[in-house]
Amino acid sequence: MTGSPMDAHTPMLPAAGSTGTGRGPARAATAAVYLAFISSGFTFATWASRIPDVKSQLHLNPKQLGLLLLALPVGSIASLLAAGTVVAHLGPRRVVAIASLTGAAGLCLAGTGAHGTAVLTTAGLVLLGLSTGVWDVAMNVEAAAVEQRTDASIMSRFHASLSVGTVFGAAFAAACTALHVPVVAHLAVVAVLIAVTVPLSTRGYLATDTQRTAHHTTRNTLRAWTEPRTLALGLFVLTMAFSEGTGNDWLASAMIEGHHTSVAAGSLTFATFVAAMTLGRWFGPPLVNRHGPRLVTRASAALAMLGLGITVFGPHQILALIGVIAWGLGTAMGFPLGISAAADDPDRAAIRVSVVSSIGYTAFLAGPPLLGFFANHVGILRSLSITMGVVAIGLLFSASFRRDGKAAATKASH
Repeated sequence: MTGSPMDAHTPMLPAAGSTGTGRGPARAATAAVYLAFISSGFTFATWASRIPDVKSQLHLNPKQLGLLLLALPVGSIASLLAAGTVVAHLGPRRVVAIASLTGAAGLCLAGTGAHGTAVLTTAGLVLLGLSTGVWDVAMNVEAAAVEQRTDASIMSRFHASLSVGTVFGAAFAAACTALHVPVVAHLAVVAVLIAVTVPLSTRGYLATDTQRTAHHTTRNTLRAWTEPRTLALGLFVLTMAFSEGTGNDWLASAMIEGHHTSVAAGSLTFATFVAAMTLGRWFGPPLVNRHGPRLVTRASAALAMLGLGITVFGPHQILALIGVIAWGLGTAMGFPLGISAAADDPDRAAIRVSVVSSIGYTAFLAGPPLLGFFANHVGILRSLSITMGVVAIGLLFSASFRRDGKAAATKASH
């Protein structure tokens, strides 16, 4: 999500479909955005994969670990609220560079604290969370600018690359664990890698007119929170994030408890869900280019609901697995399309992406306790049916998407 909200107004921006000299900068920016997303996923997976080691080294009980893990999302939500203004004033290029350095520092602190200082680890996670929020908004804004420059709906592919980065980060962490590499050494190496590569890559970002954007956003920060379409997009993204978070947090346990699979099969089902989402995000753009974002979001939500129904109520494990695939494919495009729609006016992209992201990310905080409450009464598998209702609500907000994403981008560039 790199790129300035004003990119569509700069002289270097060719008209849609132009074959002018803008191709070189667009290619460089595209590659840089991919690296930002991959690095973000890699950074998070690096920390998440070493949580069991940190728990053991700090001698934490489950309650203490839960409190420790709250530090990162709390930091993220706090920074998301201010991210729009920050990105508008500094531009995505500077924000991603600064955020990557800050995140690297937080990762180092978290790793250092794992050797006996929970307070230091908590401070590192707060710092990592603060960097994650503004990093997320900035790279989404740049990604939207790249979409408008290339006249192609590729936001979902950027989000797919984040999943790829998460997989690589988890795989590298697994290797470090197997080789008994200390947590502090592992996290420090990754921090140095991120701190060097990401800031350098931001040189490829599109040009930014931060002064004009900052003035415009300062006058309209609060107004964005009252715009019906922006709020509707935020609520849609919230429902899709709820669906994604439910799969990430509860699917494996639901399969083991509800469909009586083995632990290995439950983990494999979760991997299948993630793979379906990644494939859906990578191969979904042609559908958006052909049919427009509104139809795609409606079809996606319907498919997610169908998949959830089969997963929850399917009588056989194999049928449930088919439902999981449909659920993952249906959930895949929702979040990135919502972010892309929020950024379709370059003048207000930063603040609107910040608002939509802030609303959407509350699903990752509210989802686990809500599902946990119902799971205590009806079981984990049956509690997933709540997600069907949440996605159905999201379907109602799909009208906030314009029929033709390309037309929206073209309109925004005038």
